[in-house]
Amino acid sequence: MDLFSPYKLGNIKLSNRMVMAPMTRCRAIGGNVPNPLAITYYVQRATAGLIITEGSQVSPEGVGYVRTPGIYSPEQVAGWRKVTNAVHQSGSKIFLQLWHVGRVSHSDFLSGELPVAPSPLPVEGDIHTPFGKKKIEKPRALELEEIPGIINQFRRGALNAKAAGFDGVEIHGANGYLLDQFLRDGPNHRTDQFGGSLKNRARLPLEVAKAVIDVFGADRIGYRISPHFQRYSMSDSNPHETFCYFAEELNKLKLGYLHMIEPVGGPMLVAPDARLASAVRDIFKGTLILNGGYDAEKGNAAIQKSVADLISYGSPFLANPDLPERFKRNAPLNTPDITTFYAGEERGYIDYPAL
Repeated sequence: MDLFSPYKLGNIKLSNRMVMAPMTRCRAIGGNVPNPLAITYYVQRATAGLIITEGSQVSPEGVGYVRTPGIYSPEQVAGWRKVTNAVHQSGSKIFLQLWHVGRVSHSDFLSGELPVAPSPLPVEGDIHTPFGKKKIEKPRALELEEIPGIINQFRRGALNAKAAGFDGVEIHGANGYLLDQFLRDGPNHRTDQFGGSLKNRARLPLEVAKAVIDVFGADRIGYRISPHFQRYSMSDSNPHETFCYFAEELNKLKLGYLHMIEPVGGPMLVAPDARLASAVRDIFKGTLILNGGYDAEKGNAAIQKSVADLISYGSPFLANPDLPERFKRNAPLNTPDITTFYAGEERGYIDYPAL
């Protein structure tokens, strides 16, 4: 059993255990519609057993980056349908990542309105708006009566993803975005039923998961978490308790997979005593995907030791459309060009060479 072994994700057959991780590329066209180039980009990487798309906002209020695609308009659905058709013809499976950035945004994106968050707390960091780089503004707290609307945005996003032909969806609950903001006690100081206790803080993420399950069925839903993420003023007083509780609640919902970012390599390496993968593995009985600095050797080791079922790769897949073949042959890898991660149109997007 290794990265190249087939795998059954619910009733979906994957040709291998290598997942293309969701990566923001900032190449959407007018109306936040997927760029036609995205068809080529994803088809080139259909060597992955499973592709998870870049985050796609579930509403205009959920946007926080220039030129990121959405999943709330008919034009976006039509654009994504071209991608899913092409990927399926190439033999891979593809999930859409449902995204709402919450407070990691700016009024420049929101017709002058403030970004929303669980609580009106200041946020460290800058953001690239349509009018240049600016400091992230202090957000406004979502009113209690607005929260059902947020849940419905995710539900509608899932319905649109289904209409666009996706095999399933991944809920973006990581990287300091809206659902992550509600779950952790650093950014969530609410005193109503969506704040305070861990049960209350987990309420919105779990309600979103249930709403999306109603659309696709539990085995075609994934959820992404990043327990160690600290940018954008993110923190939690007890990550072990928070994320183990949350994994248990997702397990009760019989979710298809849990996708956890916990770096094992690179500059953000997580100290052994802070690692949560084994604890989450013991709790969550569905498929576990791990992400964070894996190469072929570390990925194979994690699969063979049953630390994870699947391994997701970000920038290695970005720069190597044929990553599984390169890993099989122990071939050299293309080096990712950081200057074209979020700009460049074809350059740094669809022009990386295959073997």
